[in-house]
Amino acid sequence: MNLDLLRELTEAHGVPGSEDAIRKIVRRELQGLCDFKTDLMGNLICHRPPTSGDTQAKKLMLAAHMDEIGFAVKHVSDKGFLRIAPLGGWDPRQMASQRVKVHTKGGMLDGVLMESRKPKHMLQPGEGAKEPTIDDYFIDLGLSGEQAKATVQIGDPVTMNRTFQTMGELCTCKAMDDRVAVFVMIEAVKAARSHNVELFAVATVQEEVGLRGATASGWSLNPDVVVAIDITLANDIPGLPDELAVTRLGEGTAIKVLDSSLICHPKVVRHFRDLAERHDIKHQIELLPMGGTDAGGVQRLHGGIPAFTLSVPCRYVHTVNETVHQGDVRASIDLLARYIEDAHNGNYSYD
Repeated sequence: MNLDLLRELTEAHGVPGSEDAIRKIVRRELQGLCDFKTDLMGNLICHRPPTSGDTQAKKLMLAAHMDEIGFAVKHVSDKGFLRIAPLGGWDPRQMASQRVKVHTKGGMLDGVLMESRKPKHMLQPGEGAKEPTIDDYFIDLGLSGEQAKATVQIGDPVTMNRTFQTMGELCTCKAMDDRVAVFVMIEAVKAARSHNVELFAVATVQEEVGLRGATASGWSLNPDVVVAIDITLANDIPGLPDELAVTRLGEGTAIKVLDSSLICHPKVVRHFRDLAERHDIKHQIELLPMGGTDAGGVQRLHGGIPAFTLSVPCRYVHTVNETVHQGDVRASIDLLARYIEDAHNGNYSYD
């Protein structure tokens, strides 16, 4: 497995609306396999005609989002500190004492994300019990107020400063959501030996703020079926009961049944399960109580489109330590590649 590419994707920076760096990587990796179009929202649509030459082939849309959760600068104080607005679903408990990158017109600046609270040494009994909010946080760039105001503009993106590392068979980094799925999509397109569908592999934008890019590209493509690739929760950690695990690392790719954005088309679910069993690909079944994917943004277009999500189990979602298992990633690539090859056999009508 190409861990160098996964490292490059996860270490790249791109909050919703600022996905340029990731788009360049996807285009480079699929050059020669696809032709490309970037729509006016920034979605990169990678098109590959059917290898069979069938001019009446069904249209298969794959969708993996390029954006990561982050922030935008909303205020620069007279003392040079920045206040931030969230881009995506942050848990304020997971934001404390992090290093960040502030993306300015002149380049990236290093900063620290800190909470406006007394240090431990000054706390009185009971003062540390309050749950933090995003408004409690600020960024220190080490600049004076004059320097900061001359350098940072309102709306400048902020991303987390965290690098990729392996731990046994696990890989961890910021932005594994959803760059590991972008990686799976790229590698599956490369691995598919042939296909009798018109393939559109879409690297989407602005998923973390409402599935916006997938909805726009899904409308323009009007596919016969859409498969989103995303991460899902792997809560197989100490302190949580088994029934809350959702998925487990090392148990294979996750075939989604539902989440809060969609109920996956049951015939597409069955198609993926049959392929996994036929090709002996390790897999598990996923029901995610909260959270959505790009498939939910496409499903309700044009009177309804069969939609499904293939998930990579991930621990510590929406933190800087998002962690996946290499075996699950490989299984996801294998199953998606086999589906691309077999998608033309899918009959998803209710008649």
